[in-house]
Amino acid sequence: MIISPKIRGFICTTAHPEGCEAHVRDQIDYVRSQLPIENCPKKVLVIGSSTGYGLASRIVPAFAGEADTLGVFFERPPSENKPASAGWYNSAAFETAAKAEGLYARSINGDAYSDQIKELTVNEIKASMGQVDCVIYSLASPRRTDPEDGQIYKSCLKPIGTTYTQKTVNTDKAEVEEIVIEPATDEEINQTVKVMGGEDWERWIDALSDGGVLAPSVITAAYSYVGPELTWSVYKDGTIGQAKIHLQETCERINEKLSASGGKAYISVNKAVVTQASSAIPVVPLYISVLFKKMKEEGIHEDCIEQIRRLFGDHFTDTPSVDESGRIRIDDWEMRDDVQKYVAEAWEQISTDNLKDISDFSGYQNNFMRLFGFGIEGVDYGTDTDPVRSIDLVE
Repeated sequence: MIISPKIRGFICTTAHPEGCEAHVRDQIDYVRSQLPIENCPKKVLVIGSSTGYGLASRIVPAFAGEADTLGVFFERPPSENKPASAGWYNSAAFETAAKAEGLYARSINGDAYSDQIKELTVNEIKASMGQVDCVIYSLASPRRTDPEDGQIYKSCLKPIGTTYTQKTVNTDKAEVEEIVIEPATDEEINQTVKVMGGEDWERWIDALSDGGVLAPSVITAAYSYVGPELTWSVYKDGTIGQAKIHLQETCERINEKLSASGGKAYISVNKAVVTQASSAIPVVPLYISVLFKKMKEEGIHEDCIEQIRRLFGDHFTDTPSVDESGRIRIDDWEMRDDVQKYVAEAWEQISTDNLKDISDFSGYQNNFMRLFGFGIEGVDYGTDTDPVRSIDLVE
């Protein structure tokens, strides 16, 4: 079948298998072009491993440190007449490449919030890996079913207390518009914390610890974002910000639990990049477009794979560099004074008329399409392709 992009708002509902494979190969090639990582974790569990930062967190230890990896995700498999989700194709491509190197690489497809998936993961680690020395938590979901009460909680991106008005970009029309977001209710705040806070991360660590599959010196990290002041009302100071406070408190509790045996827990504050999650956040696509222009001009632009190579190579050490809150900051280049000064000045001027002059909106669009395997050099999108790709799932 011929697979073409079908875009609906901030999501593409199709994905191209060869395109996703090529995108994964590009990331593997980048990692191979760098020096191997000394003292890299060797047994890595990635929760939320199929796209973006989570996918990069499987690729980097595997191809920079010869690590065995187990990935957990929730993706749509293919059928003979319907393509899979991009994350499925990414994971299939990664597993093929990792196994060709003689590495253990298997995946679990299901609801990572559930106790059943946690139990399946523990059993697979016991059977095939023994223990894991690194656990990456990279889940991004709009809803979560609480395994305790069975209730479905939904997250939202809203300000707290006051209405938020800001510029944004209509990515379909390439037009700068104004967006108005009404403040969240208390119930919306509480539900967002249930989904995006640290509760599930802690449940994962407890399940792995109780199952005896955490190495004594295990490192665990959850990914987060802070961003510039222009986004704070809807992000850092909004509903997501409350979830991030909970995540920080959870990190401190996990660290206390693990430190007795030599383990550590961190929050890694990562750079703004184009992902399926960030594309859904109001204001952020326009901010990313402006940010990309300056960072590319300065030669400091990074996507997920470069960020995670820095995280594993420079920060997963005995004495990582952390901020006053104990967080690893690989958003350091994004938050450089000269970069943020350019963003602030461009933000005041940006409009539909100059969007492509003072921002890298085309770069944003290209990155977005690449998430789904489209716009990749060397892929013939006019040729029939078999949408079926298999994954060695743990079931």
